[in-house]
Amino acid sequence: MDVPKPVCSTSTRFMDRVTVFIRSRGLAYRTEKTYCLWIKRFIKFHGYTSPDEMQPSDIEPFLSHLAIERFTAINTQRTALNALVFLFREFLKQEIGELDFKQANKPRKLPTVLSQGEAKRVIAHLSGLHRLIAQLMYGSGLRVMEAVRLRVKDVDFENGGLWIQEAKGGKSRRSLLPNRLTPMLKEQVDHVANLHASDLESGHGSVYLPDALARKYPNAPYELGWQYLFPADKYSIDPRGGVERRHHIGEQQVQRSVKLAARKSGINRRITCHTFRHSFATELLRQGTDLRNIQEILGHSSLETTQIYTHVVGLHERGMISPVDVD
Repeated sequence: MDVPKPVCSTSTRFMDRVTVFIRSRGLAYRTEKTYCLWIKRFIKFHGYTSPDEMQPSDIEPFLSHLAIERFTAINTQRTALNALVFLFREFLKQEIGELDFKQANKPRKLPTVLSQGEAKRVIAHLSGLHRLIAQLMYGSGLRVMEAVRLRVKDVDFENGGLWIQEAKGGKSRRSLLPNRLTPMLKEQVDHVANLHASDLESGHGSVYLPDALARKYPNAPYELGWQYLFPADKYSIDPRGGVERRHHIGEQQVQRSVKLAARKSGINRRITCHTFRHSFATELLRQGTDLRNIQEILGHSSLETTQIYTHVVGLHERGMISPVDVD
């Protein structure tokens, strides 16, 4: 489950102390896992045996190693840099100064997008919850984790919108609710309501909430609105307190299904769950939607990230015609 595992706040182990510090800063659990991964790789690269051996100048050879020997993408190198800056500046309270390392120059690739016909072909090879989730990713521009984390209360049928509360970076935003999916989503809400009633009768029925919300609303975990829209088939053990409860379905299940559906559809390109999100943004751009609105609905922090889709829209949409096609 994507739920933080308990860590003893009085532990003397270095990585436990780092983890406790990260959580005290309120960073997202995925950020925590990413930062800890890069910090461990940094420690292994230098062969440290004690935190006292760590020096800010050691960052440079590690980042250069990633670029020269590991051929990492520039965004990967930046993520490693962010993790190490956090380690030294925030946790170890050491000044870093100017860094001089080999910049990764692996060019950023344009995202793969599907035409409307291709997207429908892939979705046609899906079934059940996986099909509905794929339709939401394509119809609302959701990331796969945003889709599986949706709660019943996040579906706004009256106003035709979706509230994405557990988005990347802990941000929240509002997106479109496709009209064609409304009947299926209402059926799903009814299914969750019946399942939740059964869980309550069996002595279960509580759902995971982030610590702050669980403390503020102690009864919320038992309310229907907070239940996951796409619940798992079985109970699982919450690693924080050992409580047996029903979580949402796993993102890996959806990813595997989409990969298999893409293969069956005969599309000879690498198709992932995120391809639906890219395709959603591209379709909005084709419709003439303002780039700022697309940025807002996707939840991008920078307009520069959204601008990549201007390079993806087909050349024919820009009025360009190949000389071969000119009579």
